[in-house]
Amino acid sequence: MGASHTVLTRRGTGIVIRSTSTLFGTTGNVGIGPRLFRPVCVMYRQYVTSRSTAGQTNGYIFRQLFDHKSYTYTYLLADSESKEAILIDPVYEMVDRDVKLIKEMDLKLQYAVNTHVHADHVSGSGELKKKLTGCKSVISKAGGAKADIQLEDGENVIFGKHKLEARRTPGHTDGCMTYVWLEQGMAFTGDALLIRGCGRTDFQQGDSGRLYDSVHQKIFSLPPETLLFPAHDYTGQTVTSVAEEKEHNPRLTKRKSDFIKIMENLNLPYPKQIDRAVPANLLCGAFETAT
Repeated sequence: MGASHTVLTRRGTGIVIRSTSTLFGTTGNVGIGPRLFRPVCVMYRQYVTSRSTAGQTNGYIFRQLFDHKSYTYTYLLADSESKEAILIDPVYEMVDRDVKLIKEMDLKLQYAVNTHVHADHVSGSGELKKKLTGCKSVISKAGGAKADIQLEDGENVIFGKHKLEARRTPGHTDGCMTYVWLEQGMAFTGDALLIRGCGRTDFQQGDSGRLYDSVHQKIFSLPPETLLFPAHDYTGQTVTSVAEEKEHNPRLTKRKSDFIKIMENLNLPYPKQIDRAVPANLLCGAFETAT
């Protein structure tokens, strides 16, 4: 039999339960709040859709979706009242799944947002624009990729009454952005910070020292209870926190000089999809790609 553990994190009037099972190799989450108890699975989970305080509803929709081929997490966020939505790090091959979900939930996708120019999968931004009228692509201006909207550090992505603050976190690539949802205590870190790890720095303008500074200055400076959602995970985990990573991240808890040495000696293989993915993603995936 496999072991399991459960972590409870109190967030306002709600609680997020993270349960990891080594028997099944998956992590599940259950949101518990006023009149809310919904078990969910690794492929399709809802953390908290709404929380009530003093009779007022702070309504939002949150889905974490997964691509098994590239181990990529895609995040669907929406205002539950206006139905305006954004999708973070969509994957080309999973666009039909995303469009189906968006239509089922009667959402209006405003933006397909990328955390950076990915090297391990082609962005779904271009296909989403074809299939959903009014959707615009978004990426960091510093990354050199084409998009409808090129963000600068500190600018906001707005959907309904909610907004994400774009924080530049270069080091994995020049154009890495972390999107911070201050009101909900969440941040979407892309490849800059992974669960007990970080993005590699040996290609695409990678710079280990710069990545170290980015994480410590722009992510670890957030409140310790802030939940962190990465672009990828390879071990079955789904979410971490600032406090956890500041204590347990085996690379980023080290001194900067030691971190740089660790990154220099990873000896990672050449990414399988990089020659296909990077040219497409410099256009936000906005052209027909070979299968």
